[in-house]
Amino acid sequence: MVLGASLLFAEVAQAQPATPAPENGTFEVEQVFAGTCGFCHSDGGRAAGKGPQLMNSPRDDEFIRNRIKQGKQGAMPAFDGAFTDAQIDQIVKYIRALKPREG
Repeated sequence: MVLGASLLFAEVAQAQPATPAPENGTFEVEQVFAGTCGFCHSDGGRAAGKGPQLMNSPRDDEFIRNRIKQGKQGAMPAFDGAFTDAQIDQIVKYIRALKPREG
């Protein structure tokens, strides 16, 4: 049982490698989120998956910013260095703007 849990945490921690946006290119936050974060945060962050739902998160912006940068051992990889501070701010803004899908 412990081995199975360890393997699950190892899988989650290695989820998706960060794909930084080109320095001269545009940072399409929704596309970056889908390709990098969407593996664990389902429906663009609107639903829980392997990671928690981000829409309507009770966590403050600084907590979310730090979690993106530093990750959480066994649960989320760190993305510091993969994204600039400005890009991380755009990701936090994207998370804060999430609304349920219409339809």
